Order: sequence, then C-alpha cells, then structure tokens
Amino acid sequence: MTAAQGTAPAAPESTGRFGRPVRVGVLMTALLVACFAFQLNASMLSPALSSIERSLDASSAEIGLTQTAFFTSAALFSLFLPRLGDLVGRRKVLAGMLALMAVGCVVAAFATSVPMLFAGRIIQGVSGPTVPLCLIMLRVEVREPKKYGMLLGVITAVNGGIAGVDSLAGGYLADNHGFQSVFWAMAIVAALATALVALCTPESRAASTPRMDWPGVALLVVSVGAMLIALNEAGKLAAARWGMVALLVVVSAAAFALFWRTEDRSPHPLVATRHLRQRSTWATLLTTVLTMTGVFAVMNGLIPAFAQDARAGLGMSAEQSAWWTLTPYALAGLAMGPVAGRLAATHGYGRILRVGLIGSVVTVVGMVLTLDSHSRGLLLAGSVLVGVMYAGIGNIVLNGLGIVLSPKENPGFLPGLNAGAFNLGSGLSFAVIYAVQTAAAPADASGTSGYTAGMLAGVILLAVAFLTSFLIPKPVEAEAPEAP
Repeated sequence: MTAAQGTAPAAPESTGRFGRPVRVGVLMTALLVACFAFQLNASMLSPALSSIERSLDASSAEIGLTQTAFFTSAALFSLFLPRLGDLVGRRKVLAGMLALMAVGCVVAAFATSVPMLFAGRIIQGVSGPTVPLCLIMLRVEVREPKKYGMLLGVITAVNGGIAGVDSLAGGYLADNHGFQSVFWAMAIVAALATALVALCTPESRAASTPRMDWPGVALLVVSVGAMLIALNEAGKLAAARWGMVALLVVVSAAAFALFWRTEDRSPHPLVATRHLRQRSTWATLLTTVLTMTGVFAVMNGLIPAFAQDARAGLGMSAEQSAWWTLTPYALAGLAMGPVAGRLAATHGYGRILRVGLIGSVVTVVGMVLTLDSHSRGLLLAGSVLVGVMYAGIGNIVLNGLGIVLSPKENPGFLPGLNAGAFNLGSGLSFAVIYAVQTAAAPADASGTSGYTAGMLAGVILLAVAFLTSFLIPKPVEAEAPEAP
C-alpha cells in the first residue's frame, strides 16, 4: 500500500471560509493553537489534582477516576470522529470538537462535586482526535513530502507536552488562584482555537462521502472501551477486581467479533475489513501498541518514581523530579520533532522509526546499567536521550504513518485507530510494567531490582516493536524520491 492511497489531494484552488486562498502559515497557526488547547486539557491539570481533592473534599482515587474518564473519552472519540470529518467536513468537526472542549472546561470550572467534574472531563475528551484531524487537514494542503514531514513533526511534537510549561503553569494557577483558574485558562485557549479553526482553515472532505456507519461505531467503541477499562482495572494489581477484568475482556472480544461481522456486511462500513487485513493497518497499529507499552510507563512512571524514591533512588521532591526527568524529556522531543518529520520524508518513515526504536532500547538499557550509581546527571542524560529517540522520533513517525498509510477512500480511519492504539498501549504499559516491577521489587524496598526488571520489560517490548516495524509497508508517495 502506498501513500497514493492516503488522503485525497486538495483542490487546486483551496480556500478558507471567506473564499480567500489559504496560506500555510495561517493554517499552521490555527492548527497549532488547536493542538495547544488539547494538550493543556491533557497535562495542565496534573499539578492541580491535590488542590481539587481539597476543594471538593474528595479522595485521590475519585479525582484519579476523573482523569481516567478524560483519557478514555478521548480514546473512544478518536475512533470515529476523524471518519466523521471525512464525510461532513473536517473543519466543521474540528471546530465542533474544540467548542465542546471549551464547554467541558466551563462545566469543570463550576464543578462543586466530583460527578460534575467527571461530566466536564468527559465532555473535554470529545477533543481526543485533535492531532490526527490537524495532520489530515495539513496533508490536504501540503503535498510536498519534505515540507509536510517537517510541519507534521512540529504539530505532533506539541502532543508530547509543551516543553513542560503546561504543567508549570497549571501548578502556578492552582496554587495562587485555585483549581478553577486552570479550567478557565483552558477554556480561553479552547475558545481561541475554535475561532481560528472556524475562520482560518479550509474545509475538506474525502473523495467519497457515504453515510456514517453508526452501528459499526457503537460496536467498536464498546470493544475498545471495555478493553481500556479492563486495562485500567488491571493496573491496580493486587487491588484489582480480576473477575471484572475477565468479564470486560470477554465483552471486548465479543463486541469486536460483532464489529467485524457488521463491517463485512455494511455497504458503507466505518472500516472495511479488507483494510484491516492489510499490513499497512495491523502492522502499524501493532507497532504503536508495542512501542507505547514498552516506553510510556517507564518514562512517565518508573523514572520519576525512582527519582523520588528516598530509599532505592535519589530522594527528590516531586517538583525536582519533574525538572530532572519529565521536563527535559518533553523539551528534547519538542526540539527533535520537526527534524524527525523531515528526515522521515527524506530517508524513509520506516528507517527513521527504527532509528528511534533502537535508540530508545539502547538508552533505556544504559539507564538500567547506571541506576545503582544514583547519578542525577546520568538520569538527566537518559531522560533527554529517550526524549530525542522516542518523543522526538518514534512518536512523530508513528503518528505520521497513520496519516500517510490511510486509504484514499477513508483517510480518517487509520489515524483514528492509531490514536486508539496509542491510548491502548499507554494503559497496557502501566499494567504490564508495574506488574513486573512489583513482582521483582525487594521486600524491604531498598534495592533497584524492581525498577530494573520493569525497565528491562520495557526494553523487550521495544525490541519486539522494532521487529514488527519491518512489516510496515513503505509510504512511497509521502517520501522524497531517492537520488539515482
């Protein structure tokens, strides 16, 4: 499958809402603000969680459940909104998502109870496929491979965190003005993004626009939703209700079987099963899930936990840990993203993806070998290198492959499924990596064996992702032609 089967080319005279030609700079500004708005919803609230607990007189578990609700909602809406954009107009769908995001922010800002906050976060989750939709809209307007690759890297890099500024700003607002101010800041940016997308971006649709396959949507959402909830429950390990996990897995499998049967019989399927059978689909999704499972909990769980561990680790505070691990990780990814996108278009998406994966493997192994040195400098260096290799290369190229390998007649389907794969891998990562860490941790919690085992499990999964990446077909027309 080639990129010729990707998003349909733009009309020669692509225009915005008022009939004027759309400039790429204006389009990029609108799309970047949209991605900023989504990223704030995903990460700005983290430092304010304790403030919310106190204000709403809630437990950590209750507030944590509202976070899970947001990410689950984002994953489920990502499965079908890109396809809806193909059919009714991508600008219309993206602007609607951003407007609902703003509404969710306002609901959460006025929250006086956990259920009200829960409702606000679910509404915010409608914005889940913001980045895939932005990348599809950009693809319609920018057909030159190297230029698209670079701009793809700019947009996708934002999705890895706004250089840590989002979390720092959230902490400042919560400490000085209450958690409500965080949601009001999100709402203002979401409203600005809505206006820019509605006024400054061109409308586009797929070449063919049949009716939306709502029965297929319902079955796919049930299947993926049940699996995500099962993974979240399994992540509780000893406290998990394993009977519930088993039931949800059965429900997920049954719903997917019915989904496959429905799609085979539907005259206008959400996802044609012939596309699901192609390597461009299943190999891409499998590589995404394996990559996320291998790296996400390592960098967002084990490494910060090791930095804060007073007995086995470095004994940092939570704020110090963020400065030494997560912030440099996000900064490195943000800086590398545009470079990685251009390199992928120049030297091949698969080749650059494998550079990122093998680089992540080597870096995590290096971090494992140096844990016992208790060196802040080595921890910082490892975080930066994983930021470059995964956040700056692997993440960018996997997102790009979802765009350039999607079939011409259904350009929104693979980006949507790929977004679901990212979320599925994230949930699976915490379940698998933490289970391994818990099983290997010493009884007195004074050694690094638990951290080492968890990180080595991540290395194995990344190595398998490296192997499956060879199964992903080459997106020929998304890459610059090689010199003779």
